[in-house]
Amino acid sequence: MRNIFPIIFLFTLLSACNQEQKGSSELEKESFESSFTTQLGKTYQLSEPSEKLLSQYEEAKAKLEANPDDVEALIWYGRRTAYLGQYGKAIDIYSEGIEKFPQEPRLYRHRGHRYISIREFDQAISDLEKAAELIQGTPNEIEPDGMPNALNIPVSSLHGNIYYHLGLAYYLVGDYEKAYDAYVKCRESGSHYDNIVSSTHWLYMIQQRLENPAKADSLLAPIHADSTVIENQSYADLCNLYKGWVPVDSLIQQGPGGNPSNDAVRYGVANWYLYNGDTSRARNMMEGLLETNSFASFGYIAAEQDWIRIFNQK
Repeated sequence: MRNIFPIIFLFTLLSACNQEQKGSSELEKESFESSFTTQLGKTYQLSEPSEKLLSQYEEAKAKLEANPDDVEALIWYGRRTAYLGQYGKAIDIYSEGIEKFPQEPRLYRHRGHRYISIREFDQAISDLEKAAELIQGTPNEIEPDGMPNALNIPVSSLHGNIYYHLGLAYYLVGDYEKAYDAYVKCRESGSHYDNIVSSTHWLYMIQQRLENPAKADSLLAPIHADSTVIENQSYADLCNLYKGWVPVDSLIQQGPGGNPSNDAVRYGVANWYLYNGDTSRARNMMEGLLETNSFASFGYIAAEQDWIRIFNQK
């Protein structure tokens, strides 16, 4: 009689491989969104995540499943989900976490950030105000990077990130006074130069928007030409522009854009033209930024809000 065991074994092995591939494919897809539509009605297809991002996501998910009451695991599962562009799913994860840990400021901080991503600014403000309330009287702490810089040195803190995103959310709805107060607290939250340039950039733009150029200039006092920047070079370049150390033409970028740091510069330069009276140039630069695919960058979102509120385009 012919030995059929090798055939059965081969069939079982192939079946297992097919199931594994199917499982991997289903894991990658899950209930993920494939596109995102902005307030201007532009729909963008989400790019396929890299194997590294998917692996990090799967690992974070497994850690939470193994430790469902571990708030650190929950935060990282939400962060890894957001890095895939799944902002709504990340918000759901943080919301479930808040039900378990209603006094955990990090959950409100991260959910607030992702409400900004989906343009729910009032919700973002509510969350970030709650986070700011919860950190009162608590020591600040370094916030680990999900996407480390080249030196693998975290440059931001929990308090700084809460006030940074709160300031941004206020700015995006045009509440410049509250945005200013939040960014002052952000700048006071840490002495790292990366924090100084990022907060100063927004403080300067806000006072220019409020037509207080002298006050805007006074806010540039902590900016020094010989200071070292690790991560926020775009903000440092803009602060150098505001100080008059570099010409604006040196910061005008060519090409399609789509990089958050480049978008920050594009938006900053467009703003520079706006409050220096060249509305046409500012409009053209913001329109160019909105033609890129970087719909999740803060520069893009800010340009989008200006396009709606200042240029009355929708």
